[in-house]
Amino acid sequence: MDSGQQPTAATVFDAIGAEYEQAFAGSAAHRASLDQLLERLAPHSRVLDVGSGTGRPTAQTLTDAGHEVLGVDVSPVMVDIASRQVPRAAFRCADIRELPLEEGSFDAACVYFSLLQMSRADQSEVLRLLARSLRTGGHLAVATVPLDLEGVSGEFMGRPVRVTSFGPAEFTALVAGAGFSVLSERSSVFTPAHPEAAPEPHLFLLARRTRGSRRRDRDAPPP
Repeated sequence: MDSGQQPTAATVFDAIGAEYEQAFAGSAAHRASLDQLLERLAPHSRVLDVGSGTGRPTAQTLTDAGHEVLGVDVSPVMVDIASRQVPRAAFRCADIRELPLEEGSFDAACVYFSLLQMSRADQSEVLRLLARSLRTGGHLAVATVPLDLEGVSGEFMGRPVRVTSFGPAEFTALVAGAGFSVLSERSSVFTPAHPEAAPEPHLFLLARRTRGSRRRDRDAPPP
């Protein structure tokens, strides 16, 4: 790979593999977000897990509670690990931006930190895509690192990455603008269990789909 070229998300997470789960397993805020979602799901709900990683804790927690889960991740290594660790869920190696999703086909979607290597326009479009894939009244659990960053190069668990995000108010407005009513916001600071990790601010939102969402021009700026 050219030294000036940033690796893709698939390359980064192929390299990280099971280390990701080990580093983030201690996040009490992530588990609290899942608990909050579970309180609102009807029995045997169908849930889309975007950036499903190793399948733990998200897909594992949801399937343990009796829900049907489809996990989607761009990393073949992560999909392989998740398929072995959480056999009751289904996993697909795909880019959520290119995956055909039937309108209103899910009761909930989880998006934990999987937008950070997308452009701002793509983050907006993915949230709108998810709104369309949820039934009216369906729920979205989403988390990000709430910093005002656009295309910033850095390191994550020792691997070079390029990160784009929004400040907390802007990200909350982005979710609302995609067709959701934001029900709760929870902020925390978490230090991953990794020797090269530093404390990270985290923002967890729970939202409900309140209306339809029209497809935006991918080149249009987010609201």
